[in-house]
Amino acid sequence: MPPIIMKEKCNACGTCAEICPTDVFRAVRKGTPPLVKYPEECWHCNACVLDCKQSAVTLRLPLPTMMLHVEAGDRKSSVRAKRTKGGVRQ
Repeated sequence: MPPIIMKEKCNACGTCAEICPTDVFRAVRKGTPPLVKYPEECWHCNACVLDCKQSAVTLRLPLPTMMLHVEAGDRKSSVRAKRTKGGVRQ
């Protein structure tokens, strides 16, 4: 899923276009929000979301990526539970 720019929040600073490692965004002209020109190139690295001071950029992860995060989260909690039941301590 490509990044989404909420035009009502965007102040057209261009930070998202500058920070994006894959040039997903394209600045149109000064004073207007950038366009999401190449959505298929998005790595979902979250750099645009983190650097936007206006919180105008949102990013939805594709379903397979979301599933990996859920599975990893489940595994992490089960490992933590086993670790605290005796044996290995921090």
